[in-house]
Amino acid sequence: MAINSYRDLLAWQQAMELVIAIYKSTESWPREEIYGLTSQVRRAAVSVPANIAEGYGRDTRGSYQQFLRIAQGSLKEVETHLLIAERLGFSKKEVVARMMAMSESIGKLLRLLIRRLSET
Repeated sequence: MAINSYRDLLAWQQAMELVIAIYKSTESWPREEIYGLTSQVRRAAVSVPANIAEGYGRDTRGSYQQFLRIAQGSLKEVETHLLIAERLGFSKKEVVARMMAMSESIGKLLRLLIRRLSET
């Protein structure tokens, strides 16, 4: 399958699904966290597909790879926020486990994409 847009990238598609899952999950978090942990995990999640898209639009391969690395960093930030939320009792273990699995899949795709860009 040809890649004609960042929207064709499986990593971007899965990252968008993670954003939706994060938003739905955080709706039930304590109201006093709206400007704290809720905001942070949402912003970090949104950053993942946004950086994949921004990198795709860059002129150089090196710049694209850098944006993919930033997406990887945001993904680790999301994971950390989710683990904090679980420890604080904001999210159930199984909900966090599902989103962590999503994150792991996205991370693998990002690493593969970075590796492929390095080879060509």
